[in-house]
Amino acid sequence: MQIADRMEGFSPFYVMELLQRAKQLELAGREIIHMEVGEPDFPSPASVIEAGARKIQTGEIKYTAAAGLPELRNKIAEYYQQQYAVNIPAERIFITPGASGAFLLALGVSLNPGEAIIMADPCYPCNHNFVRFFGGHAKLIPVSATTKYHLTADLIKQHWQDKTCGVVIASPSNPTGTVIAEEELKKAIAQVNHYHGCFYSDEIYHGLVYEPPANSALQYSDDVFVINSFSKYFSMTGWRIGWLVVPEKFIDAVERMAQNIFISTPSHSQYAALHAFTEKNLQELERRKELFKDRRDFLYDHLLRLGFVIPVKPEGAFYIYADCSRFTNDSYQFAKDLLEQQGVAVTPGKDFGNNDANCYIRFAYTASIAKIAVAIEKLEQFLTR
Repeated sequence: MQIADRMEGFSPFYVMELLQRAKQLELAGREIIHMEVGEPDFPSPASVIEAGARKIQTGEIKYTAAAGLPELRNKIAEYYQQQYAVNIPAERIFITPGASGAFLLALGVSLNPGEAIIMADPCYPCNHNFVRFFGGHAKLIPVSATTKYHLTADLIKQHWQDKTCGVVIASPSNPTGTVIAEEELKKAIAQVNHYHGCFYSDEIYHGLVYEPPANSALQYSDDVFVINSFSKYFSMTGWRIGWLVVPEKFIDAVERMAQNIFISTPSHSQYAALHAFTEKNLQELERRKELFKDRRDFLYDHLLRLGFVIPVKPEGAFYIYADCSRFTNDSYQFAKDLLEQQGVAVTPGKDFGNNDANCYIRFAYTASIAKIAVAIEKLEQFLTR
């Protein structure tokens, strides 16, 4: 027996090593402030939990159609009309086991072995591992504050080659929290369409946008793949449910792939998600978004005060990607020492690419302001030692 060759290129997720160590310290009695993992600290909304529990109690937890519950697909289509004023046929919407499932379907039906997908550096690491899983190559393009850490049409044009087949743009992005400007998004889509390539729009942090509102790629083209999730804005991480919007020509291929890979997304999660779109629940989610905004402002101001460099204030998600080069040229060791000495868990830049990664730390403001305040105090003590 041997390990498949493809695994040689799969990068580890370093934050999980830090999380494991943080859990060990907690078991030993240490109090840890978690600012490393991108998971909302709010519980799943009560109405969502109740709906899921009711479904479980019926005992009718069975397969659904591979594409998902028709009523949930229709709800999502209505949501796009309300939020973005776009009409998306429910047939183009597939319910998936999280956004990861959506990415696997999108790449599985559109990426051939040996082809390349362009991504920004820094970016979410699992995305380029998904590309490798299908025998492709992720071409990471360094981006900076001058483009708000996003790819542009010019960068796409500059790096597009014969074997390039598509581009991923995540907005708001992980790890930077920045939102691509509307005109830049339109130009990027047009550039990819010019090459007859695939445009993959990672929109899993939509809803968690503070200023200005984020635009969906679907507002500018039907020939795009859009990945979204109930995990972040809807606070449903453990339910493992997301969705994928596909171009019409891919409907049959995506359905066949979903039937074979997933069979279906967990049915109780789908029934629970139906209640995510009620007016009462959306009001609660907006209240939570305002709390995230307050946390962002609090953390941003204090990180600047301590000497971190943040060229672009994050406009969405719940991350701040801060330049820590004033204090270290090894942010991974910095993160490990901060955890051991002060009990504050953060994510090193090396998880997100190669672009000056050793000079960056990602702070997730998924803890209360009270806890963030304690973390800032501990961070200041760490820096002055």
